[in-house]
Amino acid sequence: MSEVLLNPALLMMLAGLVALVIPKRALGVWAVIVPVATLALLIALPEGVAGQFTVFGMELITRRIDGLSFVWAVIFHIAAILAGIYAWHVQDRVQQVAALIYAGAAIGAVLAGDLLTLFLYWELTALSSVLLIWASRNPTATKVGFRYLIIQVISGLLLMCGALVMHQQTGSIAFDHIGLEGVAGWLIFIAFGIKCAFPFLHNWLQDAYPHATPTGTVVLSAFTTKLAVYSLARGYAGEDLLITIGAIMTAFPIFFAVIENDLRRVLSYSLNNQLGFMVVGVGIGTELAINGAAAHAFAHILYKALLFMSMGAVLYRVGTVKASELGGLYKSMPWTTAFCIIGAMSISAFPLFSGFVTKSMILTAVAYEGHWVIWTVLLFASAGVLDHSGIKVPFFTFFFHDAGHRVKEAPWNMLLAMGITAFLCIAIGVYPDPLYAILPFPVDYHSYTAAHVITQLQLLLFAALAFAVLMRKGWYPEEIKSTNLDFDWVYRRLLPRITAATLNGVWAVDRAVRSAAMRGLDVLVAKANHTLGPGGAFSPSLSTGAMVVYVSLLLAFYVVFSFYWSA
Repeated sequence: MSEVLLNPALLMMLAGLVALVIPKRALGVWAVIVPVATLALLIALPEGVAGQFTVFGMELITRRIDGLSFVWAVIFHIAAILAGIYAWHVQDRVQQVAALIYAGAAIGAVLAGDLLTLFLYWELTALSSVLLIWASRNPTATKVGFRYLIIQVISGLLLMCGALVMHQQTGSIAFDHIGLEGVAGWLIFIAFGIKCAFPFLHNWLQDAYPHATPTGTVVLSAFTTKLAVYSLARGYAGEDLLITIGAIMTAFPIFFAVIENDLRRVLSYSLNNQLGFMVVGVGIGTELAINGAAAHAFAHILYKALLFMSMGAVLYRVGTVKASELGGLYKSMPWTTAFCIIGAMSISAFPLFSGFVTKSMILTAVAYEGHWVIWTVLLFASAGVLDHSGIKVPFFTFFFHDAGHRVKEAPWNMLLAMGITAFLCIAIGVYPDPLYAILPFPVDYHSYTAAHVITQLQLLLFAALAFAVLMRKGWYPEEIKSTNLDFDWVYRRLLPRITAATLNGVWAVDRAVRSAAMRGLDVLVAKANHTLGPGGAFSPSLSTGAMVVYVSLLLAFYVVFSFYWSA
């Protein structure tokens, strides 16, 4: 039992419950101390499985530490620490409690060795993370939170159904390689795909993240989708279908991000784009590709958090992150500007920044396997990232035209969190060996070759040139107040309209059928009344003699019928 309790995830979630009763002024300190302590515990724990017990004939493994789970557990802890520093000033108990439980559930999920344990943590991430959306405390956030929760719960139900089918077929619920051979594999695959924001299943991300609190979005960006990438790497590594799905994921968000006005939604589309690179790496399935997916998830959590932190600081001070309402903030928020640019250079994979040393592993793995079409798509997607996240976000926020905002710099704790994150983005880019050392497989890869550096610099140069030309010519989409339609229009607008039209048609047919039936019944009643009514053929009184004749005939018929029936 002690092995079950000696779990960083459980201790962090327990600390989240403790946060319900500690003084509000201590919440910020508590949100930092707890993940630091549980990270130390994680590093001290030995590799292998522990915390096993049996429930209803199913063996549960509550803690499995190996090369794959360790790297995810480490970065989840780092993300929780940085989020705690960033939200130090927040005395909203709901947000602080939800963040700790959410981070703990995500860590528990990556340490889970069976599908039932995974399911429990999977649903806990949904239930705790939605509070970070509802914490905005406005009607829109409430509606968005319910939509988010419904989709996340559906993902969990599919995971549970798949686990039950697998147990029925194999007698096991071990969370190892699953594959797409049977019904169970497909159910679990779709569950992971929903949480990973696969194409056509992705809109919950762009719907929910921009409506969370400034600090809540930072927390949300770190855990849910990267947990799904881990799950795919654990259960579906090497599945060719993931290569195609991932390539589509890298490409389609670019077009939406370019025309989007809400910069937190731009970053949400960018997040979708970056997930695609990881999914492609998982689909390739080689040691280099899995290492690349894990390393890119590690780096992505940091630079995406940094970008969301900078936008959160702007939202905190200015009250908006609409590109059409911003500009010139470098004068008031110089440190936030610098940190945002570092995040933008990291996500754009500039040499000496973290994105360069991780994304190149995936591109190299794709090239080694001869997937040149996919490689070309990824190259195009890399150029698009520079356009919408590397340039658009910092340019329209801090430069471009002066919108006249004169505000204070971000609070000290936000600057500290951004500063540490920016340092890590640069440190990993300059010296990636410590990151490479904790990847799932031994690393025999060098990112700083002449070919890699020159190719990436050429790509970035031409992408920046394209942005400059489009802006100069006035061809770049103007930042205006607008609502951009995505696939969620299908199930939020089109399908309800089709359903309503179909039901209205059914009801119209029903009314017509019932009306025709009633008219037919009225005719039948009228005819019966004509025959049997007071003026009908059977209404006149009969004489006694006639009645005797009728009765005699009926008796005679009965006697004859009975005789032959008995014979």
